[in-house]
Amino acid sequence: MKDPRTQLKIPVAPRSEALTPDDPRSTAPKPGRPQLTLLPGNAAQPPEAAAPARPERQSTLRPETPGAPGGARHTPGRRPWTPPPSRGPAKGPRRPGSARKVPPAALWGAGGVLALALLLPTLVVVTTNHHPAPMPAPIPAPAPAKPTKPAAPQAEAQLPNVSVYLTKTGQVEVLPMEDYVTGVLAAEMPADFELEALKAQAIAARTFIVRRLVDGDMSGVPDRKAMVTDTVSHQAYISKEVLDKEWKGQGKTAELAKLRRAVQETRNTIMTYKGKPITASFFSTSNGYTENSEDYWKEDIPYLRSVASPWDKALAPGYKETVTISRKDFLTKLGLAGQAITVSTGQPFLQVLSTTEGHRIKEISIGGHVFSGREVREKLNLRSSEFSWETSGADIQITTYGYGHGVGMSQWGADGMAKEGSTATQILKHYYTGIDFMQASKLLSNI
Repeated sequence: MKDPRTQLKIPVAPRSEALTPDDPRSTAPKPGRPQLTLLPGNAAQPPEAAAPARPERQSTLRPETPGAPGGARHTPGRRPWTPPPSRGPAKGPRRPGSARKVPPAALWGAGGVLALALLLPTLVVVTTNHHPAPMPAPIPAPAPAKPTKPAAPQAEAQLPNVSVYLTKTGQVEVLPMEDYVTGVLAAEMPADFELEALKAQAIAARTFIVRRLVDGDMSGVPDRKAMVTDTVSHQAYISKEVLDKEWKGQGKTAELAKLRRAVQETRNTIMTYKGKPITASFFSTSNGYTENSEDYWKEDIPYLRSVASPWDKALAPGYKETVTISRKDFLTKLGLAGQAITVSTGQPFLQVLSTTEGHRIKEISIGGHVFSGREVREKLNLRSSEFSWETSGADIQITTYGYGHGVGMSQWGADGMAKEGSTATQILKHYYTGIDFMQASKLLSNI
């Protein structure tokens, strides 16, 4: 390691041409000539003890005093500096501003050294074993930029509010769509169903209301300020006030939290077919199969196809139900009271003529009059259009299988699938053929 040394150099004005060490005008050290080196503390050291110094970048000089060569300054009150006599004629004319070499003998006096150090403090260059990189020229600071507002976070997709006609009070409740879906979920599906089944129901409920909004369908609503009612004519619904007060008061806080979780985890999601929201029909319990749409509504809807639903029979408590009705009431409700009833020898009073792909009654003959299975179900207020019967004296016992119209998703079937590990999307894709999923907000933003 090299010892740190302090070296005194007399800077000269820059020249346009390069000087060689042999040139008399050169300030580079020549062999055999002693160099002055100052140790820390300005103590003089004989030239033979000084370590060779690395080339240094010369310091920038302060304004020169006229007449002082090489940038030496004249201090008022002191004797002006004069150059020592030259050792010989220069090889060429000296240009203005160039410096003469200082003979080493002129600088060996300690007093002269100290005086020169005091006079020229800015010309002392300290060299050590560490040589920092030269500092770049200062760059003017740019004008301060105008303060800018931070970028606003992307707003969460907004869904429109839903206005619901409350049949009990005749009032219209307006609330966010996801709160409406929570109210439908609470009214339409038991809270103790599997979470994935609840999520499937939430998506179906959201799809139903979005379709009405897209189509501008306000049918079946007695108040023009409302979009839907709280009945099964649209979707059963429990108001937010009832959920917040009565459910919590009845100790159903955990059930309500579960419903809200199902809604939150499916937020903004709906089912579509070819880019449009579907008719997301659903019902309680199948007879083992769902129904084709045209077998119940006369309209052929491609995603409402008959599929197997074997879970209902094992899980649903209302899968099978038997009711007894008198023959008189039976005929009256079907509009056959007082009409001639054809009785043919060997022909039954009730006879099934055809069934649907979903194993429900499509057409049935009653006393010679033909009815659809849906007509009989609705006129007699039966749970399903798949039924069997027995006559006993003046009464007829009718046994139904399943509960609901049978089109779309079976709720008990959805719970059965969830128990077996199916996700909400898998459940929905099973009951709604060929559907896709998309964000409701994206669809509603285009209307």
